[in-house]
Amino acid sequence: MKEGRQVHRTLRAVMGMSLALALTVGLNACGSSSTSSKSGGTVTVLMGTAPDSLDPGLGATTQSYEATWITYTGLLTYAHTSGEAGTKLIPGLAERLPTVSANGKTYTFTLRKGLHYSNGASVKASDFAYTIQRAIKLGWGNKSFLTENIVGGEEFDKGKASSISGIQTDDATGSITIKLVAPYGPFLNVLAFPAAGLVPSGTSMKSLTNSPPPGVGPYEIASVVPNKSFSLVRNPHFSSSTIPGVPAGHVDVNVKIASNNQSEAEQVLGNTADVFDHNDTIPPTLLSQVESQASGRFAKEPTVSGEYFFLNTKSKPFNNPLVREAVNYAIDRRALQRLDSGMLDPGCYFLPVGMPGHPTSSCPYGEPNSETTAANATKAKELVRRSGLAGTAVTVWGQSRSPHKEFVDYYASVLNEIGLKATEKIVADAQYYATIGNLSTNPQTGWLSFSQDFPNPIDFYQLLDAKSILPTENHNPSQVNDPHIQSEIASLGPVPSSQLSSVVSRWQALDQYTAQKAYMVVFGYDEVPKFFSNRINFSAAIFHPVYGNDWSSLQLK
Repeated sequence: MKEGRQVHRTLRAVMGMSLALALTVGLNACGSSSTSSKSGGTVTVLMGTAPDSLDPGLGATTQSYEATWITYTGLLTYAHTSGEAGTKLIPGLAERLPTVSANGKTYTFTLRKGLHYSNGASVKASDFAYTIQRAIKLGWGNKSFLTENIVGGEEFDKGKASSISGIQTDDATGSITIKLVAPYGPFLNVLAFPAAGLVPSGTSMKSLTNSPPPGVGPYEIASVVPNKSFSLVRNPHFSSSTIPGVPAGHVDVNVKIASNNQSEAEQVLGNTADVFDHNDTIPPTLLSQVESQASGRFAKEPTVSGEYFFLNTKSKPFNNPLVREAVNYAIDRRALQRLDSGMLDPGCYFLPVGMPGHPTSSCPYGEPNSETTAANATKAKELVRRSGLAGTAVTVWGQSRSPHKEFVDYYASVLNEIGLKATEKIVADAQYYATIGNLSTNPQTGWLSFSQDFPNPIDFYQLLDAKSILPTENHNPSQVNDPHIQSEIASLGPVPSSQLSSVVSRWQALDQYTAQKAYMVVFGYDEVPKFFSNRINFSAAIFHPVYGNDWSSLQLK
């Protein structure tokens, strides 16, 4: 689960992106493409919400990944390219893509020779095993991708083994062999997470978020002031020839945490800061000014991400399907689009546009962009009346940050309009996901945002997977335990990401089923601002479909 505006906000419109990219390129060409760029210098990046951690073994939000994916390279990584091409996996610290056994359960890699960490130490194959063990021991938020799939992962996690039996390495040859419990389609994508980016054996088995460990990548993280600032400086032991396809950075990056969207946008518009956080929303009062005064350095980027209100299916009133349907009918998704400064594509299906499996059929609760069917409060009120749950008290959970607070304000007003009694519970951004992810909190409903971790629908379906219902780090706040969803996840999960086209129709059918069950209120898919100062070569900057602004592509004019 990713913090920020998204959730991601995790990724960006892969299918159907061609037109959007063409338009963006057109805008960019009007900006600074004719301006020569140079290496060197320092840029200031503003970040609305601090990373949950800058330790790769702990970080699990978009803000963390934006910094750590160019600092901690794994055996595999993503191409540094905008659009669908950026979802392609390429060899990172491995010499080539792995050899995979016929049964899909054994992966064999060979480590590149001559690699060094940012502190100059040599990289060894055994560092991979140590890195995975460390992520598990630290409690990385997505560690289930490791423990549930790698042989011996659960035993190690539970303290029943001192190592992970399914990982074998040979420092002399650079060989790394990974054995899985069962085939898992997106396992190669799991290995591209920053949490699987190698760190030296012996790195402390405790949080190093304030002094992150050495890594292999274009940058190293330095000068961390918790919740205020940190820097990425170019790694002296990394060059453009170290890993083909992974460029060395052009500039150093100073990151400042900016808690106010208005001030953040004004600083970038006025060229006193260089990069606006794509996870944030430009306030509606400033958007027209940005579009007119900074047209050559502003663009809307599509993402593969969803905006939702979760509905706790284990508690009243949302354990009743009539109430869940009522809320889906009552929401005017265009109103939420306006609250998001227009940076939202209204929608109703759980899988977002750009993710294989997104249905192309009509929405079951009325077309979200239609004047006549965008919301149906009359039908919603009747469904609540029929449920016998009118007047039920509902607590709506949300973040304090704009526009998330405004989303919740609107949502609570709709619940009241259709016959429920809603009050709001607003939590500070940094504590929000930990709070609603604690099962003892048992939240009834609230805002949720998710952005793709990797381009496979199984990533999104962890939000509806019964296995994700955990005492803490609960990724299924609706607490859905649906036998049909569980059966399809078990069947479709092993299909490799490279072969998704063979099962797209089944994912579409599952997503149509999910929409009919109304386990969540889906209200749209994010667009995000690519917005820089006039110091930056806008056309050279990459907006990555998984990680957002690729800081290694930033160049001064």
